[in-house]
Amino acid sequence: MAGPHQCGLAEGSRQVRDRLVNRATPVLGKAMWTAVFLIATAAGAVAQDPKPVRYTCADGTELQATFSPSSTSMGSVKLVYAGSVTETTLPQALSADGGRYTQGDVEFWIKGKGATLTRAGTATTCRTGN
Repeated sequence: MAGPHQCGLAEGSRQVRDRLVNRATPVLGKAMWTAVFLIATAAGAVAQDPKPVRYTCADGTELQATFSPSSTSMGSVKLVYAGSVTETTLPQALSADGGRYTQGDVEFWIKGKGATLTRAGTATTCRTGN
């Protein structure tokens, strides 16, 4: 059976531990909220400034593809062909593999660093250099 002095030590240790936890909780809470804020801010910065990706295709076509941020509900890609300033915007379509964007007779289907560009029924394979 424990003596009276041993019970006092255990009780004192518990009090010290509780004080340390109570002091650390607000600090950890602030640190956690700060981390969440920084991550959200960084994600917002990335979402606001999508970078174009350059593709070179087997048939000689060169283009830039700018993908909508992943935070948007319905994705899209803006294609700009080399030598042109006109943008072609394709909405994202359902795909079991890769990202597929299509409208009318234009389809841009990406997977990894490769893509297939189809225009008016003619397909060509493309690769990104980025």
